Amino acid sequence: MKQYAVIGLGRFGASVARTLADHNREVLAIDSCQDSVDDIMDEVTHCAQADATDIDDLKSLGLRNYDVAVVAISNLEASIMTTALLKELNVKYVVARAASELHGRVLERVGADRVIYPERDMGARLSHNLIHANIMDYIDIAPGYSIVEIEAAGFLLGKTLGKLNLRAKYGVCVLAIRQGDSVLVSPGAEALISAGDVLVALGSEKSLRGFGDNFA
Repeated sequence: MKQYAVIGLGRFGASVARTLADHNREVLAIDSCQDSVDDIMDEVTHCAQADATDIDDLKSLGLRNYDVAVVAISNLEASIMTTALLKELNVKYVVARAASELHGRVLERVGADRVIYPERDMGARLSHNLIHANIMDYIDIAPGYSIVEIEAAGFLLGKTLGKLNLRAKYGVCVLAIRQGDSVLVSPGAEALISAGDVLVALGSEKSLRGFGDNFA
């Protein structure tokens, strides 16, 4: 089983650590503040108060043996230093939280395998939810492209995907349809859209925005 280390136990880091632990993963939670460590110690496998910018501290905790490390430190300099040290210790996969595009580029330069932008991404999700009430979730997958979950309503209802022809009209590809507890993957043209269905759709930001405007 993979071993996970979460470094930085603010709201984001603590949430990641708890969620991993809830899924029965082995989690080492680390923070420089003892109070933050104490708050989570009963919910994860291991926890430690340590300075993640000190390579000796990281070595003493056995970080070089961990498969995944999540750097959730809010301090920019400390997050960059910690990411670089984790890669120096040959941690297999380092995920680092960035506060800005510049911060993210620096994290990539020092070796982060994946950079995430929680505040930016949640802001994008919220704005899309507010603008288009039928868009339930919104996930960026590549520059300019996203996957959205759309609650079926309006002109979608009672029509098949073939009749709707969403790819030709809007540039949107339906990857799956969630119908109650079941999921229809790669639905064909004969798939009928009913009330309560949720469409999982892929498209460019422009095409998804145009499609979503039909629900505004």
